[in-house]
Amino acid sequence: MKLFAPALVLLAGIFLCCGCSVEESQEGVSVSDSGIKRIMIDGSSTVEPIVSRIAERFEAEYNDVQVPVKVTGTGTGFREMIAGHIDIANASRPIKASEKAECEQNSIETIELKIGIDGLTIAVHPENDWVSAMTVAQLKKLWEPGSTVKTWKDLDPSWPDHQISLYGAGEESGTFDYFTEVIVGKEDSITENYSPSADDNVIATGVAGDKYAMGFFGYAYYQKNSSKLKALAISNTDSLNDAVAPTAESITSGTYVPLSRPLFIYVKKASLARPEVEDFVRFCLTTGQSSVSEAGYVAISEADLNTTKQSFDDALKSAAR
Repeated sequence: MKLFAPALVLLAGIFLCCGCSVEESQEGVSVSDSGIKRIMIDGSSTVEPIVSRIAERFEAEYNDVQVPVKVTGTGTGFREMIAGHIDIANASRPIKASEKAECEQNSIETIELKIGIDGLTIAVHPENDWVSAMTVAQLKKLWEPGSTVKTWKDLDPSWPDHQISLYGAGEESGTFDYFTEVIVGKEDSITENYSPSADDNVIATGVAGDKYAMGFFGYAYYQKNSSKLKALAISNTDSLNDAVAPTAESITSGTYVPLSRPLFIYVKKASLARPEVEDFVRFCLTTGQSSVSEAGYVAISEADLNTTKQSFDDALKSAAR
């Protein structure tokens, strides 16, 4: 037995060293014994490309902070916030009254900060040469619960008598909530004949691989796949002459209706007591703003940005009391 004592001591030392690297996570705070601090973020796949770019740039300047960005959908992100597991929730829609009430029940106060604008895009395969524009009424007929539309011909007699393959966001997504509300007319109400996904990349890939497909996702994912997809112009009236294509200009001006929408981050107010969280949020609203257009979205106006910064400053003053 004495022969193995040194080995046992060595193993004990290894296990102790391993213990030194274990991270403790509580109330969204994660700090390792090495001194690395973590800002926990979860939520929207639409907002993720913006915040991931900001996080990468932030980490390059702040070597003692890590900012992992998870993607589970807006709804799941808010549930993680309600549970106290994260500092920031990415969201492609405003927080619901029920979600806000649950936060309050758990003594969690959030701050809504608008960081960009999206134009939810309806896309088809580039070889689709029979449609370039649709009305909201046509989209509703196709996507509403119990829809009897099976083929393109069901929407227009001049279109192919071929089944439409539909791809879109899953119910955990803020994109799903927004699309169903403004197109179908009732949130969370949609046809059962579509392939849902929480990942916009999966949806874009599905449409790009099927000549007779249609899907919806954030504008950045169309921009990223524009060589493999065709975006439809959308009319908010009964006339296709009023159809507007999603572009940076139409999204900014508000003429791309009803599919232009703001993008948010929701910050846990208590987390602002940690300097790294305050620094990161301020970084989002200053240096990080260039990441919005880099990610393929539209930057908010200077007036909106100033309003957002003021909301943040007011929150900091309130949190300091």
